[in-house]
Amino acid sequence: MIADDPLDTLDPEQLREALRAVRAEMALTNELLVRREREVAFKQTIIDKLTHENAVLKRLKFAAKSEAYTAEQKSLLEETLDMDLAAVAAEIEALQPRPEPADEKKPPKRAPLPPHLPRR
Repeated sequence: MIADDPLDTLDPEQLREALRAVRAEMALTNELLVRREREVAFKQTIIDKLTHENAVLKRLKFAAKSEAYTAEQKSLLEETLDMDLAAVAAEIEALQPRPEPADEKKPPKRAPLPPHLPRR
């Protein structure tokens, strides 16, 4: 008799092993998903930062003369912008994936010169 489903032919221990393999694969998939979500959040933060900067610069350049900033207002705005940019930079730094210690390369070691070569 030919079985329709290959799982019907497996014994309980083989089914357990198959389940463990599927769970391990799901764990790897979930880890990849979390990593990608962090990347999306990081990129969205950069987009938001650039959009805000662009809006402020457009207002500075193209605002009506009655809405234009005085020198004092501009200096206050620049201070606020600098603080905002520092906060966004800190947030971006926190969202950046950290390099794994295993990825660091060790400098190659040069083999010693043979003793029969002349030295100066």
